[in-house]
Amino acid sequence: MTNSDKKLAFWSIPASKVLQELQTTTEGLKGSESSERLKIYGANILKPKKRSDALKILLSQFKSPVTLLLLFAAGLSFFLQESTNTIIIVTIIVISSLLGFWQEKGSADAFEKLLSAVQIRAAVLRDGKKTEVPVEEIVPGDIIILSAGDMIPADCLILESNDLFVSEATLTGESYPVEKSVGALKAESPLAKRINSLWMGTSVVSGSGKALAVFTGKETEFGKISETLRLRPPRTEFEEGVSRFGYFLMEVTMLMVVAIFAINVYLQRPVLDSFLFSLALAVGLTPQLLPAIISVNLSHGAREMAQNKVIVKRLASIENLGSMSLLCSDKTGTLTEGELQLHSFQDLKGDQNEKVLLYASLNAYYQKGFENPIDRAILSQNKVDLAQYEKLGEIPYDFIRKRLSILVSKSGTNLMITKGALSNILNVCSLAEIEPGKTVEILEIKEQIEQQFKEFSEKGFRTLGVAYREMGQQKTIKKEQETGMTFLGFLFFFDPPKPGISKTIQSMEQLGISLKIITGDNKFVAASISREIGLKNSKVITGSELDKMSSEALIAQVNDTDFFAEIEPNQKERIILALKKSGKVVGYMGDGINDASALHAADVGISVDSAADVAKDAADIVLMEKSLDALVEGVKGGRKTFANTLKYVFMATSANFGNMFSMAGASLFLPFLPLLPTQILLTNLLTDFPEMTIATDTVDRELVEKPHRWDMGFIRKFMIVFGITSSVFDYLTFGVLLLLLPGRIEEFRTGWFIESVISASMIVLVIRSRKPFFKSKPGKYLLAATLLIGGITLCLPLTPLGVPFGFKPLPISVILILGIIVGLYILTAEIIKNIFYKRVKF
Repeated sequence: MTNSDKKLAFWSIPASKVLQELQTTTEGLKGSESSERLKIYGANILKPKKRSDALKILLSQFKSPVTLLLLFAAGLSFFLQESTNTIIIVTIIVISSLLGFWQEKGSADAFEKLLSAVQIRAAVLRDGKKTEVPVEEIVPGDIIILSAGDMIPADCLILESNDLFVSEATLTGESYPVEKSVGALKAESPLAKRINSLWMGTSVVSGSGKALAVFTGKETEFGKISETLRLRPPRTEFEEGVSRFGYFLMEVTMLMVVAIFAINVYLQRPVLDSFLFSLALAVGLTPQLLPAIISVNLSHGAREMAQNKVIVKRLASIENLGSMSLLCSDKTGTLTEGELQLHSFQDLKGDQNEKVLLYASLNAYYQKGFENPIDRAILSQNKVDLAQYEKLGEIPYDFIRKRLSILVSKSGTNLMITKGALSNILNVCSLAEIEPGKTVEILEIKEQIEQQFKEFSEKGFRTLGVAYREMGQQKTIKKEQETGMTFLGFLFFFDPPKPGISKTIQSMEQLGISLKIITGDNKFVAASISREIGLKNSKVITGSELDKMSSEALIAQVNDTDFFAEIEPNQKERIILALKKSGKVVGYMGDGINDASALHAADVGISVDSAADVAKDAADIVLMEKSLDALVEGVKGGRKTFANTLKYVFMATSANFGNMFSMAGASLFLPFLPLLPTQILLTNLLTDFPEMTIATDTVDRELVEKPHRWDMGFIRKFMIVFGITSSVFDYLTFGVLLLLLPGRIEEFRTGWFIESVISASMIVLVIRSRKPFFKSKPGKYLLAATLLIGGITLCLPLTPLGVPFGFKPLPISVILILGIIVGLYILTAEIIKNIFYKRVKF
């Protein structure tokens, strides 16, 4: 529908007319039609995706202020007939930009390929057949097939409904699932009352249905809200750190460049040379490759993590995963096998009771909610033909009632059967069946029921209750009718801990990650599991205790508690926020319909490929298998990526900064510019080459063993210490060159060029590790690039290419002395590094 059609209230129009309006049928669109509509309506997304097409990435390389200034300088040189300078500057800009383009394009393509592995898909009818397509490709006129756990991908009109209940909390704030049905409503019906319509961003709690997509993308109700709020995901701690680092360097650069330009003009140096020299210094000081390096590092990290079955949906979250110091998770499928076994089905005498199993099986068989391990465990032991019963109605499970009811009929008798958390079942019972045909008041036997519950819970069994109520000839049920029921018996489930889970938890602790379990199970089961898997802190906080706590009290206690039991979905978010306020980087691992808000609240939202769509959509990281072992490998990958990114930052703030600072100082007392602007640009380009291989560098075990966070204070100290160290040896080089080559300006510049490039390249091998450089093996590409650049630098003055840059061959004796200076610099930097890391903690 077009925007003008939007004024039509589709919920008030018969389905046949809406189908006609959208030129579709109940058999769905043809494949060719859907492709055409996708071109007309656009992708079904709320905001345009950042495209990674080649031209856009290439043009983005020329957008930085420094690059634009250099292009301006090249134009100015051309205007002043300095053709050699013009050619050199433009060539260096093009080479540098092409390198950045090649790296970014490759990483963007690789990331998109990884994302396709965890794409949210929707079932639709195309060419009359059911097929799954990415939700981005849903178009108006599509017929969507829905089942429990699915996200609603568009604003839709319901065509078929089979006990379809939908959670609309994201749109209306209503906690209870809304039952949906077919039919036309009044045009003025408020959104929350449009029971014949479905809205993008909501999710199916139970049942199934078929719906017609009417509006997609920004045209949806959810799209209008997001357009108004202009929502964007909060920046990660790493993104904030990079931003602060960028501003810090920009301030330092601007201050130095303006000062150097002004002083050189004051000293009556040529204005153009002074301007180009200042610009070249800005290039040397500015880590213009930082965006490309970060992109390549993150993409490389994502590819390595994918090999360990960890898929990254949001690249920046890799750094947060590496910084994670605490993981919150449910126990089912994470600490335990996740496949529940029905241990026993008992009546109030403690005997196995086939009636309890039959009623539980009917409830499990006919419920249309999300398929779950509890119902699978019940049905695996059922031996009765359930088809002789007819289902008449259902009240789906929700996280407030914590129970599910169905209405079945057999031989004219209608029976409501309810299954759920024991306390929630007892709340709706007035009687208890102690033997066939004999009941007593529930209050007479409630103490005995609670004692049985406690005994089994303390053994680690998960306990549910089963109740029933005869409904006469009534053919529908509502949640208000869950009252006056008869308690029938217990279901006891066992979910054994995963083999080796204790060892996995120890591995996490060795990585500096503590584990906290947030579960809906009761506190006795939680305490039992806690003992079995060896969690050190046995303290348990329950949901009811949490409700009574103030935010301040929760923050004070949350770090001393490893198990949170009987927790409601909205309480998960509160626990996570309290942990974040206490200074932790929090990960949350969830896969259920009720986990979306907690996944959003965490620093790192982690889900699994088999999760409900709504959970997978909210996650930053998706595990291809629900395993803490896979997550441990993901954390290691995140820390390696973070460590390699910081290596570039350290390089940019040590050797590069030291060289440029030295050059700025030397220009004030030397009667000539220590390096020509084009020589500075070439220096910067050559030192960038080894740094571009940082993503593939090896990372020391010590940097993976504990989480690290972005620390600007540490980076500033590193820059000052190692920048000064670099400058000391630069000034030593000045003195030696002035002594050995008096009045020979071109040889002086050649000598300093060689020393600057080789020292800046070699220092990479020192500062990349906290260990002595000979005890930490660098990546083969980094080592090869460093040696290659060293060779090119030494050979360049001997080739015709050196002439346009103003280089001249040096005597062997001068080159040997420069080699000694570089060697002393490396040894001094090694000694200072050892002292620095002992005194400055990171």
